[in-house]
Amino acid sequence: MVSQFVDLRSDTVTKPTESMRAAMAAAEVDDDVLVNDPTAFRLESEMARITGKEAALFVPSGTMGNLISVLVHCEIRGSEVILGDNSHIHIYENGGISTIGGVHPRTVRNNPDGTMDIGLVEAAIRDPRGELVYPTTKLICLENTQANCGGRCLSVDYTDKIGELAKKHGLKLHIDGARIFNAATALKVPVDRLVRAADSVSVCLSKGIGAPVGSVIVGSSDFISKARRLRKTLGGGMRQVGVLCAAALVAVQENISKLEEDHRNARALAEGLDRIKGLKVDVISVETNIIYVDFLEDANSTAEKTLTKLKEQGILLMLESSNRIRLVLHHQVSADDVRYTISCFKGALTGANGF
Repeated sequence: MVSQFVDLRSDTVTKPTESMRAAMAAAEVDDDVLVNDPTAFRLESEMARITGKEAALFVPSGTMGNLISVLVHCEIRGSEVILGDNSHIHIYENGGISTIGGVHPRTVRNNPDGTMDIGLVEAAIRDPRGELVYPTTKLICLENTQANCGGRCLSVDYTDKIGELAKKHGLKLHIDGARIFNAATALKVPVDRLVRAADSVSVCLSKGIGAPVGSVIVGSSDFISKARRLRKTLGGGMRQVGVLCAAALVAVQENISKLEEDHRNARALAEGLDRIKGLKVDVISVETNIIYVDFLEDANSTAEKTLTKLKEQGILLMLESSNRIRLVLHHQVSADDVRYTISCFKGALTGANGF
């Protein structure tokens, strides 16, 4: 009999809260494709205010949000975007910017802290004199937090410098801010200051802050006008979308304040796992809610076997590779869940605690 259930696969696994369900049931709705849904308007207005941008647009997913943003900035097929080699847009979004938009990705190596060396970013910008043979650089993309680097935060200073570089060369800057609220919380910086240099930002509502569905993209009024047309083209016009936006508004109002606790729980979990023989966690790099656990050669179990054992104890994790597991904290994981998870890991690696 499983005594406890802890889902650490991602922060996308959260269930709608009772207040979210109540808000969804009572949501005032209309046709959002006709730009008439009042609840969608409330959410978009609030997100524009929080991010300090002129306008916002609700979209079904972060992948669509990033795709639309890139396509608005790269209107001519054969344009090029500079982005991290370990970025979500480059790795996990089906190559959509290329297959759908005809946009060419030019990658720059992500450092362990999620940044790209500014000098390397500038060196990747195409010389306009070579336009006869080269793609034309139009856009730079950042990701904050940088998920594959362990949820690392890009600072205001770094983001501003990339923004200055973009302006110097006549380029646009897009931030994949899927977990921008986590970054702002960890850095203790308002979101609008953190993204001030960006021309557009995609903010996921169903990751860190636990809404059931959706993302919002923000930018200038002209940018959002073009984005709205592309959303329709991509099948993202969802009519009475206020039902979903109502839950997202609750997430914004109630769950942003919980992120600091998520980060504390993540640090406690990282420290506890790092003390177990055979496991290694770079505790210092755990800045937000993502943890990577490496299995050393002297571990008494493999990552895959441990995953199976922990599942039997009600703990769900994500296998990254043959010797690595990913864990992601969220508002539905408590301090008690963290202690239980550490105990079960010890059992899986030592045979104690019920194993």
